[in-house]
Amino acid sequence: MASHFPRIGISLGDPGGIGPEVILKALSSPRPFQEACFIIYAPASLLLKECESVPGCPEPRPLPEGRITGPGVYYQSIRESDAVLSGGPSKENGTVSFGSFQAALEDVLAQRTDALVTAPISKQSWQLAGIKWAGHTHYLQNLYPDAMMTFWSRNLKVALFTHHLPLKEALRKVSRDALFQFIVLLNKHLDGLAFGKRRILVAGLNPHAGEEGLLGTEEQSAIAPAVKEARSMGIPVEGPYPPDTVFLMAKGIPDAFVLGLYHDQGLIAFKWDAFEKGVNATLGMPFLRTSPDHGTAFDIAGKGQANPSSMIEALRLALQFVRAGSGAGKKNEANG
Repeated sequence: MASHFPRIGISLGDPGGIGPEVILKALSSPRPFQEACFIIYAPASLLLKECESVPGCPEPRPLPEGRITGPGVYYQSIRESDAVLSGGPSKENGTVSFGSFQAALEDVLAQRTDALVTAPISKQSWQLAGIKWAGHTHYLQNLYPDAMMTFWSRNLKVALFTHHLPLKEALRKVSRDALFQFIVLLNKHLDGLAFGKRRILVAGLNPHAGEEGLLGTEEQSAIAPAVKEARSMGIPVEGPYPPDTVFLMAKGIPDAFVLGLYHDQGLIAFKWDAFEKGVNATLGMPFLRTSPDHGTAFDIAGKGQANPSSMIEALRLALQFVRAGSGAGKKNEANG
């Protein structure tokens, strides 16, 4: 249960990237972070050193024993390390970032926090550390098979039917039954967020959504039947629409949610519109997890140049749903 003020856990991301910098820069922003509690899971020495280089740093305090009684920025110290590599992946970076994620996940599962925000990790660092998971979402989907990757900005919302698959493999997964089940699941997850009024707009697979079979038949054989079956259940889903215009149809429409069929179909449009302020949100779990929609940016790590806008939006989205009353929300405030 959420307390009278939201409690947001934040995992560090790769310590050699811009994660520590964007976390502290975001939390130095006066809005919308008053009257909330933030817990950063990180080696204390690393976090406090980073704080020295961030103007207006909120100066995280050690997490006190027992129940937190007030808002503020805290840290839960995890494994200290003198071997973190700044500006690139490493085994030690992977060990620290995975340890931070595990500690933050443990607290949100125990309801000591209300939502989880994850800074960007390096898949290569995890691999070097012997961690078999290909990222946060892969790990979470092992715990919650129905977990779903979605992307949110103030202008556009996107769900991906498939993600992080070679294109040939992704296209083979487009079938009537699989797509129907995904639409039902997406609608259920949005119900869990109390998303309210919605329109799920399904992208076609082929140019011009197949143009009545002239440019491909998947729309006729799989996509349209899946949409029709879902609509017969009362789900507000439409399509398939031509993939080169469906995102324009949804842009700026608060109740519209585009369903893209594969990774780049959804994310080229999304990142073009919201690269600096987009948020990756994992639905279908007992808690909401959000993350900035960018990577570790090793090339600018330690230079003070990182833009915290996406992290600010990730924190904002998590806060809005927690403040709405359920950790995932009773009211959709994320549209505004």
